[in-house]
Order: sequence, then C-alpha cells, then structure tokens
Amino acid sequence: MISATTWVPRGFAAEFPTQYELDEGELDRISKLSQLRLDDALEDLEDAQNEEGGEVDEDGEDIDDRDDKFMIDDMVDEEIKDEVNDLEPTTKAVEIDESLKEYDLDNYDAEAANEGESLSMFSNIKSLAYYKSADEDPYIILPKSKDGQAVDDLDEEDREELQILDTDSLLLIAKTEDNLSHMEVYVYDESESNLYVHHDILLPSFPLCVEWLDVRVGRTRTAENQQGSFAAIGTFEPNIEIWNLDIIDEMYPDAILGNTSPASEVIPDQPSMERKKKGKKKAKKMHSKQKANDEYHVDAVLALSSNRLHRNLLASGSADKTVKLWDLSTLKCARSYAFHNDKVCSLAWHHEEGSILLTGSYDRTVVASDMRLPDTQSRRWGVDTDVESAKWDPHDSNYFYVSTEGGRVYYFDARTAPSSPAKAKPLWTLQAHDSEVSTFDVNKYSKGLIATGSTDNQVKVWKVSPTGPSLSVSRDMGVGKVFSVSWLPDKDSAQTLAVGGSNGVVQVWDIKKNEAVRMAADDEDLEDEDDEEEA
Repeated sequence: MISATTWVPRGFAAEFPTQYELDEGELDRISKLSQLRLDDALEDLEDAQNEEGGEVDEDGEDIDDRDDKFMIDDMVDEEIKDEVNDLEPTTKAVEIDESLKEYDLDNYDAEAANEGESLSMFSNIKSLAYYKSADEDPYIILPKSKDGQAVDDLDEEDREELQILDTDSLLLIAKTEDNLSHMEVYVYDESESNLYVHHDILLPSFPLCVEWLDVRVGRTRTAENQQGSFAAIGTFEPNIEIWNLDIIDEMYPDAILGNTSPASEVIPDQPSMERKKKGKKKAKKMHSKQKANDEYHVDAVLALSSNRLHRNLLASGSADKTVKLWDLSTLKCARSYAFHNDKVCSLAWHHEEGSILLTGSYDRTVVASDMRLPDTQSRRWGVDTDVESAKWDPHDSNYFYVSTEGGRVYYFDARTAPSSPAKAKPLWTLQAHDSEVSTFDVNKYSKGLIATGSTDNQVKVWKVSPTGPSLSVSRDMGVGKVFSVSWLPDKDSAQTLAVGGSNGVVQVWDIKKNEAVRMAADDEDLEDEDDEEEA
C-alpha cells in the first residue's frame, strides 16, 4: 500500500545524483548505528523472554525453561546410551581434512568473541580491502579507451537514465509491500506524461508520513552550502529519519531525530548494585515503558511539517500525544508541546506567520498556537469525529480546512475562536464522502480548488466559492482506498494531482483534461480579468 506522498518542486534536485561512497568516516558512522540497533533488538528479545517466564540467564534463555530442557535431555541421553551400548560399533571417527585443520573452524566464532571483536552487522567489514577508485584495486581490470584512459563505470547512456532535468518534478512515495517498507523517488516528465522510479530507499518500519526539506542537515550541512533536497520520514518507530535525495544507494540516513543513544545513557542513574548485571536490562525495560518527555518521541510519528519561513524548523506530531519542534541545524528537539490529550495526526505551518502552527488530533479538536508562547492559551476548535487532516487556506491566511473521520470537511475562521471547542461554528460544512476523508489537499495556485480522497475509493475535486463548495468531478482512480492526494506545487502544472492508496499504485491525474474542471477554470480566469478591469 501507499501510505503517503509528497512532491519535490522543480529545480531543487541535483541534475546528476551522486553514487553513495563508503569511506572511513561513513564506515564508522554506520557501524555505530547498526550496533545500536542490534543491541536494542537483543535487549527487546531478552525483555520479551523475561516477561514470558521469569528470570533469564546470560544467554537470554529462561532459567526455568532451561532447567526443564536439561532434565528432558538427560532422560533422552540415558535412553540413547543404553541403546548404543547394545549395538556393535560400526562407525569410525570422521577424519578432518588436513588442509582445513590449520583454520580451526569449529572454534572460529569463539575466538572472535574472546578477542573482544564486535559481532554486529558490519563488524567484519573493516577486514575487507576497499579502494577509493577502481584504478587502485589490483584485482579489477577495466577496459581501456583509445587514449589509454580507463572507461568510466557509468557510460553516457547510464548517465542519461540518472539525469533529472529542470523540467522534471520528483514525487516521493512511502510504500509497503510484502512487509517491506521503502520510499520510492519517482520522476514525472509532464511533457511526455511519463512517471517512473528513479531510485528507492529502504525503511526500518511502516511509513506514516513524508515531508520534503529544502535545507541541508546532518553531516552534509555547512555554512556555505545550506540548500539541499532531503526527505524526512515518520514511521511506527519513534525516530524521524532524514535522507538525502541526491544520493543513490545510501545505506543509512544522513540524520536521525529522536533518541539515538543506548537506553542506559538516557535514563537517570541507577544504584550501583542494579547496574552491574541486570542494570542494563532494567534500564531498557524502563525505557520501553517510559512516558512522553521533552527530548524525543516515544511512540509512532504520525505527522511532519517543515517551516518554509524558518527553514531550520521541523514540527512533528506523534501517537505519544505531543508535538515536537526540531532544530535541523543541531538535530535536537528545541521544544515539546502538549496541546492535545490524544494522538496528534496533522500539522500545518501558517503561510505568513512563521510561528503559528495548526495541529489536529484524535481528540476531535484543532488547535492554532504561537510556538513562541507555549504558556499562553491556544485557540481551539472542535469537530464531530476524529480529525484526519488540517490545512491553512493558502489564498486567505485567516481561514483553514479540517477533514474528519465522519467524511466531512469544515471551513473555519481562525480569527473567531469559540469559548469552548464544542461551540465552534464553521463557515460551512461539506459532507464530502460517505466514509472518512482520509486525505485532502488545497491547490496553492488555483484559488478555491481542493481535492479529497476517501476510503470509499473515490477522489473528488471541489470548487469553493463564497457561497460554499460545489463538486467539479469525481473519479475512482483504481488505487483502492485513497490514503494520499497532493497537488503538484508548480504554477505551470498546478492542476496535476498525485493519488496513492491501498493497492500499492500511484496515479498522476491532470484534471485540466476534464471538461467540467476546465470550464470552472475558464470562468475563474474571466472573473479575474473583470476584477483587474474594475481595478
């Protein structure tokens, strides 16, 4: 299924994305990350075994189960010995090949452990010989050109396949297939109506949201070069991964926002007796059950929103009921907010006021807050069912839209906050679908044009006028239950819509080709011309 999509505007992607290189510094970085994940996995397994049946031994095996196992093994061994004693010896010892004796393969793993070597995923990678260029590797013989120079790894045809033109748009798609989660980077060539996968990125867990960033983060950020093209991804894991879209076949993200330290480093110091043998296990158990805090999320990340006015700020909403504000220059949580008493599922920064954030939650409320003044009372509006998404009106910053699980779309005036959420009165309410409006998007360039998607498999395009919304066109795009719709953020192609859903396919729909939508757009152009003449 496709759970989230987002566009990358034209002109931000590198023309020729670079191939990932594993140098010494990168090797050390991924070794630490992989060892950290391996340690966490082993501790999770130990905790699970401990919860099932009491105490565990040093190998992570339940002691009670081990004792029962030994008793059974002893009984079986006695029976086998009796049977073997009654038989004549008919087998001979297997002789070990003389050429293999010197390697002592039976004790190979034991020797590595005794020498203190790490047995992580990449523990033995340093023993491999690698070279910065193929010319330095004596075992690789590259074909030579007429002038005696080595032929490049990528010929001209391969370079053309990787090339991204200024007229191309990128579409980021969070996808899960056969329990494998990844993000696919598509290239959309509008002139040819061609959509194809450029490269993909493997993800550690089911992706829930994707946000494009136009600022460099992590190890690639310098004072001279801050513009970039990155993707922030929220999953069922509490961490946020940030990947460089201009690098192909990258092994690990450029940055991780969240708790990337071992459990023993992030909880308060324990008494010395607890730290010796079982301190780490207890620390992990406490960490896995810890409550929301001000430093990082402890549950799934459901929503992300990048601040286009203050480019180093990224907001995240989580199932732990908190909103976190991240500083991309330091990769630290700048502040944590508790606006809601249920999961935070939607975030949207104000288009003109860079400190105002709109948040939506399963507690059936929408909150508009000034992130500079967390202690002041926030404006709050209530709706009939759980909030699915909330967005500001890009054409009038005083208003915002809200979609709900009940299939409705609300339009509120942000200047008139009610005394209580239950008394909120929208300017208009639209029953857009019979089932939940799982996704919707507001067109940035075509005023009053919104698209809604639902689990009823329908995508609908609406024209919003001062008197209220009217349906322009409805279509089943063949993507199954619709989980994501997004307008292409380029003025020349503003009426192009990307749709993804439960069938695991994505469709790009140019709605200008629909007669009803085209007529509505023509009427809008005429109205704009009349307004200009009157002015």
